[in-house]
Amino acid sequence: MPEQAPVVLITGAARRIGAAIALRLHGRGYRVIVHYQNSATDAEKLCEKLNAIRSDSAYRLRANLLDIDSITQFAETSIAHWGQLNALVNNASSFYPTPLGTATNDQWDDLIGSNLKGPFFLCQALAEELKKRSGSIVNIADIHAHQPLNHHSIYCIAKAGNKMLTKSLAKDLAPNVRVNGIAPGVILWPENDVQDNDTQALLIKTIPLQRMGNSGDIAHLADFFITSASYITGQVVAVDGGKHLN
Repeated sequence: MPEQAPVVLITGAARRIGAAIALRLHGRGYRVIVHYQNSATDAEKLCEKLNAIRSDSAYRLRANLLDIDSITQFAETSIAHWGQLNALVNNASSFYPTPLGTATNDQWDDLIGSNLKGPFFLCQALAEELKKRSGSIVNIADIHAHQPLNHHSIYCIAKAGNKMLTKSLAKDLAPNVRVNGIAPGVILWPENDVQDNDTQALLIKTIPLQRMGNSGDIAHLADFFITSASYITGQVVAVDGGKHLN
């Protein structure tokens, strides 16, 4: 591994979309810091897989991004491991319904914290390092930042804030750091999804491309934003098969 190979930190990288992004960027020559909170086994397996491909190219690091006081230490540890950080992907997220009349303060803190507050303070903690490296930030938003999802008001509020986070930081961190966002549509069914197959099929029929996407679609765009989009900043691109057209 060349000493100067770039380094990317991906939050929530142990599984699902985060792991797909990690695999994609690792394949592009990046060293990957795999952040996790509860998925220790998955994070370990992913790092073992990546390090078997290229020695000392993946490192797992646990942090609770809802604990704002610990984010500075997490950021410092991320930079210190290989002595640099070139890109950040804010992927970690909580998602579940909060029907009006039943929502709690804890749910508010969790959904706003994981989708907006944590990413903001992590960007702040890493800003100087990313400026030094002419780096890139990719925030994973959601099409429901623009189109509200029934019974998910707090989540949608948080993702709407995440979308504005991308645009605001693109101005604040210019010209040194590019900041872009990805708004996935139907990519993976939520793990707590109780919809039956018929309900899922009806949802897919509302998508102009008439199919689900996959994690690779998100990883491909994250790769583009980080490695190739030298004159793009402040964009939030929907990857949704055209669902935003409805």
